[in-house]
Amino acid sequence: MKLKKLKLRYFPPGIIFEYETSLGEAGQRSVDLFDLTPEHNPDDLVEFIAGKEPLITASTKHQVKHLIVILQKRLTLNASKRYTLKQVQKTHLLPLTNMALNKAGTKFATGSYDRTCKVWDIDSGEMLFTLEGHRNVVYAVSFNNPYSDKIITGSFDKTCKLWSADTGDLLSVFEGHEGEVVHACFSPLSAMLGTASMDHTAKIFDVETAQELACLKGHNAEVITVSFEQQSQVVLTGSFDHSVKLWDVRSGRQIRSFDEHQNEISAALFNYDGKLVGTGSMDQTAKLWDFASGKCIATFEGHEDEVLDVSFDCSGRRMVTSSVDNTVRLYDALTTKCLAVMTGHAGEVGKVVFNPEGTRLLTASNDKTAMLWDASTGACQQILEGHADDVFYISFNYDGNMILTGSKDNSCRVWK
Repeated sequence: MKLKKLKLRYFPPGIIFEYETSLGEAGQRSVDLFDLTPEHNPDDLVEFIAGKEPLITASTKHQVKHLIVILQKRLTLNASKRYTLKQVQKTHLLPLTNMALNKAGTKFATGSYDRTCKVWDIDSGEMLFTLEGHRNVVYAVSFNNPYSDKIITGSFDKTCKLWSADTGDLLSVFEGHEGEVVHACFSPLSAMLGTASMDHTAKIFDVETAQELACLKGHNAEVITVSFEQQSQVVLTGSFDHSVKLWDVRSGRQIRSFDEHQNEISAALFNYDGKLVGTGSMDQTAKLWDFASGKCIATFEGHEDEVLDVSFDCSGRRMVTSSVDNTVRLYDALTTKCLAVMTGHAGEVGKVVFNPEGTRLLTASNDKTAMLWDASTGACQQILEGHADDVFYISFNYDGNMILTGSKDNSCRVWK
């Protein structure tokens, strides 16, 4: 086996080894550096990695060290950055429903009750094109990140449509749902599309052919979220029937159901390596589940009102929750210990995300603000003010040096 190339993976931190076998076959494997900090000694890490990875030889150790130093610098790049408002974009005349940002942070898309999706240039504020064709509200919008060359829209007209993010051309229509489509997402390699609907089902489609691959039946109420794990072998759905279910992508067979919540599900997602599942519910709790066994590892009961959102950091080692009680709670996903409680919003916190490095948290609230927090201490670092109504959308670009916020005031704000 011969090492051909070393590659960086910034989020979560890791090094990818591309190699060639004795038979001339190409392959790759990676070393995860989830616990990497700026304080780690690079030389010690090189020796540790070399002990696990036989592809590393004495002549390549200096290359590995160089990559580790780059990763360490990247971790602190935006740790104390203050963001300044660069652009205010008025979008649709009728209410906004959802938004999406491409990986590079150069374009964003907006869905609306006006039955369209509009695509915008971040730097100029110019509307690039309007995606027209749905016969009802456009409720779900997503780019196929990291490629960002396609956009999917899901509508109350019970269909999804696939568009070119470069030209705005309609590429495909995905049909079959008998109720409104409220969520749509691409698989990690963009080969498949997952959709969630008010008809109590989720569906999996082939992106290239638009053919339905599986209809996931088993929920007894509206399905509000769907997500793929990293290898695209399993899909996760969350429903108003109080349950979260795991499905086999190839067969559409239900693998297991997580049934311990006592009220409607608000969020359900995998962590990075797919070993953990995080869920949030209107029962005022969040839960952490072991994927392999299906057992509930922890029930987080600190919130005093409905849990609205759940998110993992890039390594999947920390989980954060937001609630109607105006607070955000940060947990260690390995020890299940509560690390911080963030207070400061004057209204319910509908969304929470980590920045790409995992050093900061960003929250959106109906108090018309977004807030930045230190993910280590829970201290508020900055308040992003200016919206005239609830802030319902927040996102970082991949580099973490730009923030996009969206509000019920029908405007989007770009912060850099």
